[in-house]
Parts: sequence; structure tokens; C-alpha cells
Amino acid sequence: MHGDTLYSIGELARRTGLTVKTIRFYSDRGIVAPTDRSPAGYRLYGIDAVARLDLVRTLRELGLDLPTIRKVVDRELSLPEVAAAHAEALAVQIRVLRLQRAVLTAVAERGSTPEETELMHRLAQLSEDERRRLIGDFLDAVFGGLDAAPAFAGVMRSMTPELPDSPETEQIQAWVELAEMSLDPGFRAAVRRMTEGQAAEQARSGLMGPRRDIAAAVRAQAGPALTAGIDPASAQADPIVAAFTAHYAELLGRPDDVELRRRLATRLERVNDPRRERYLQLLAVVNGWPAPESLAPVFDWSVKALRIRTPQ
Repeated sequence: MHGDTLYSIGELARRTGLTVKTIRFYSDRGIVAPTDRSPAGYRLYGIDAVARLDLVRTLRELGLDLPTIRKVVDRELSLPEVAAAHAEALAVQIRVLRLQRAVLTAVAERGSTPEETELMHRLAQLSEDERRRLIGDFLDAVFGGLDAAPAFAGVMRSMTPELPDSPETEQIQAWVELAEMSLDPGFRAAVRRMTEGQAAEQARSGLMGPRRDIAAAVRAQAGPALTAGIDPASAQADPIVAAFTAHYAELLGRPDDVELRRRLATRLERVNDPRRERYLQLLAVVNGWPAPESLAPVFDWSVKALRIRTPQ
């Protein structure tokens, strides 16, 4: 084909797959200007119009507006720069759509009230700084002011959610539920009680050298018993209970008596709060961590074994 070949709008439409109306529209806006006119006054286009129209169609399908496309085809703007800016804008739109989808899905699944929906929508749209302040306030309420606070630095870090820049829908939903929990005064008070119990144990164990906290000791003793199918009421459970109660007595520097066992049962019941486990599950989703193992069966077994052997 010779470079000076000219095409009518109809021929150009057949070559590009665009409609005559669309090509005329682009031509009227100066995006694809005619090279010449026929004796009858009809527009004629050169071979370069085919390439320009192919580029225009591609950019339109990618969502670029016509004024920007005109500047690109006229080389007033760099296509890579325009593509980068447009990709960034699309990323923002995608994030907004993901947030909206996550909230609407949660509303549908939970049967939320208008008030709950409004709160979820607000929590989903928090900036990174706002999310950090919200969680920081929660962690301050749980850990602040304790004598053993420095020992909890690692624990505090492990309880901090870090929503990624481009979160999945499940991560957004988990963040919203986790944020709601962190704002709940009842949950804050429950976690604070757990922390105070652990702080008291750590303060005492610091005087004697490193000691495993009681929750870890119970897991180590009762976990195998649960796996082996030992009945918490059976005689086989006696030495297991004796082992972790002795550990707790050593932690607190108190005798292993009825009062200590009652106190230990209460401590384990607090650690076994299902809200705490739910928080850790949500935290794993938000941070992209493996799902944590549920310790509820171990603590249930231990509390039952303790209660059976402790006079009320």
C-alpha cells in the first residue's frame, strides 16, 4: 500500500472496526484530522489515521478521557507518564471499591443496623495514621501503666494490625471487625484483666529468674493430655493438674492450696475468653499470617480438671 493512499471514513471504519459515527466524532474533536477532502467535500484520511485510531481505541478501553488522548496522540504528553498517572488513579478507585464491597458484604452477612453500617463504613475508610491511633489507644488501655509494661513490648507489637496498601476484601472485613472489638469497653476491660494477671506473674518471676507464663505452662501440660483423650475427671489427669498448679504456685510464691487453684481457674477462664481468640484470628487475616491454632479446647480441659478438684 502506498503511503499517499487516502481513505474515506467508510473505508477507515472497515479497516479499524470503528463506526463511521465514532470516527467522525474523533475527527470533529481534532483527534484524527483528515488529510484532504474529496471533490465532493468528503473527508479523506491517510494511512497514519489507522494507527492513531487503533491507539485511541486502546486508550479509551483503558479508561482515558478524550482530552488526554488527544495530547498523547499529538505527542504533547508522554504515553508512559499518562499510563502511570492513570494506573495510580485506578488503584485508588479499586481500593475504594474494595472498601465499599467489604462493608456491603459484611452488612449483608451480619444483618447490621443502619448505625452499625455507618460505623463499619467509617472504620473501613480510616487512613493509616487514624488506624494506628485507634489501635494505639486500645493497646494503651490494655497495657498502659503496668509496672511490667516494658516486658509487654513484644506482645503489643504482636497484637498490632497492619493493613496492607492493597488489602483483599477479607482483610478489610477483618480490620473492620477487629476495630469494632478494640473500641468495645467490655473487651478492653477483659483484656486488661488478662494483662494484669500476666504482669503480676512476670513481676514475681523476675525475682526468681525466667519462668514460663501460666498459659504456656498449661498448654504444655494439658495439650498432650487432650490429644491423648484423657478425661479431665479421671485419675490420669491428677498429675497433669498437679504439675501446672505447682508451676502457678511457684510463679506467685504461694502454696498450692484451694485458693490458688480457684485463682488459677479464674485466670485460665479469662485467657480463654472467645473474644480474645477472635481478635487473634482477625489479626492473622489482616496481617496475612497463618491462622492461629485454637487453644480453647486445652483451656476448657484445664479449667474443668481444676474445678473438679477444687471445693467450691
